[in-house]
Amino acid sequence: MSALKIYNTLAREKQPFTPIEPGKVRMYVCGMTVYDYCHIGHARVMVVFDLVQRWLRTSGYEVNYVRNITDIDDKIIKRAAENGESISALTQRFIDAMDEDAAALGVQKPDHEPRATNYVPQMLGLIEALERNGLAYKSSDGDVNYSVRDFPGYGKLSGKSLDDLRAGERVDVNTGKHDPLDFVLWKSSKESEPDEVKWASKWGSGRPGWHIECSAMACELLGRQFDIHGGGADLQFPHHENEIAQSEGANQNTFVNYWMHNGFVRVDNEKMSKSLGNFFTIREVLAKYDSEVVRFFILRAHYRSQLNYSDAHLDDARNALTRMYTALKDVAPDSAPLDMTEAHAVRFAEAMNDDFNTPLAVAVLFELTNEINKTKSAALARQLVGLAGIVGLLQRPAQQFLHAGLANGEDGDMETFVVEQITARVNAKKARDFAEADRIRAALLEKGIVLEDKPGGLTEWRRA
Repeated sequence: MSALKIYNTLAREKQPFTPIEPGKVRMYVCGMTVYDYCHIGHARVMVVFDLVQRWLRTSGYEVNYVRNITDIDDKIIKRAAENGESISALTQRFIDAMDEDAAALGVQKPDHEPRATNYVPQMLGLIEALERNGLAYKSSDGDVNYSVRDFPGYGKLSGKSLDDLRAGERVDVNTGKHDPLDFVLWKSSKESEPDEVKWASKWGSGRPGWHIECSAMACELLGRQFDIHGGGADLQFPHHENEIAQSEGANQNTFVNYWMHNGFVRVDNEKMSKSLGNFFTIREVLAKYDSEVVRFFILRAHYRSQLNYSDAHLDDARNALTRMYTALKDVAPDSAPLDMTEAHAVRFAEAMNDDFNTPLAVAVLFELTNEINKTKSAALARQLVGLAGIVGLLQRPAQQFLHAGLANGEDGDMETFVVEQITARVNAKKARDFAEADRIRAALLEKGIVLEDKPGGLTEWRRA
């Protein structure tokens, strides 16, 4: 089996993965800013890096996975003020909602889930180190800023020079910044802001800038240098670029060895945007589609590619997942353990080791499905369930999925209704009223219910 390769955004190529400490992986992923419900873009981040940590553990690594929570931010302060509630009440409410959404999508909890507000002392320590190293200054408006011109490596992650970046900036002479690209490390307090977003510092009362939060939490929990840092492509610049500048500028060493970024989510081939009316929360999507269907939809695409969200793509994912569950309905897996030396498992592992190539891994699952349909092999059914389980799929009893509603939380009376209709159809056939039997079958099909007559007079049903 080939060794794991990861596309490193910093190097702009796939590289063999070698952890700093043999057998152990330290990974940090930028989490959510908790002022609203998570959207499908957040769903992709959660599922993608859940996949990454699952495969690393399957490969035998001891993983320390950190995904942070941003619970102090301009948007949070604004939303709490609009709602007339405290910052802590707002953030806790949406943390609870985020946890519910993640659990529905089969996302395992990270090993650590630090909240920014619990790490302000570490942030202040980093800012002081930057000041000592000539990379931080207090501006005339009271903010403490990072001096990008004094960090030689600025732009190495995005691949842009300072001149290129400045060309797209408008200079605001009133900011007090030395350079328009300088970013805030410590925001001076405004009188209008609530006390719960004010901390004392040597530079006066204030709160941390967004970028310094992740640097402080990552370094505190994973060390000054760690293996993998992940997040959405939208964070590559400026957030991750600024993390590098802060962390390496303060600690004087390499910050992260492998940078991973998942691609954007588009909706019907357009950028997702509230202004376009194509912005969907995870909860809105789960009101229409089974949560495993949504997870499968995300995993079918390579994590670095753009993911195009549409009802047609979700419908296709549901149909594909139904094919696999239908095969398992007819052939129960045997009780032997997953065999990673079996041919399908070897191909699955090769795909996953090639930068987490889930399209190829899913193709292997379909190969197994087709073989099971042909051979009725319990050993192959076991391989299908075992391999799919690695990526968080096919872990329900087949009938449970096939009988599940088109959406989570659909009327629970549906199963009772279908059973009653099947009984009525059986009685109609006994009375030789075949027209009525056909009518019942057709009426159920209109409701998305497929009847399958089995030998011995048994009738099974599934969602279309």
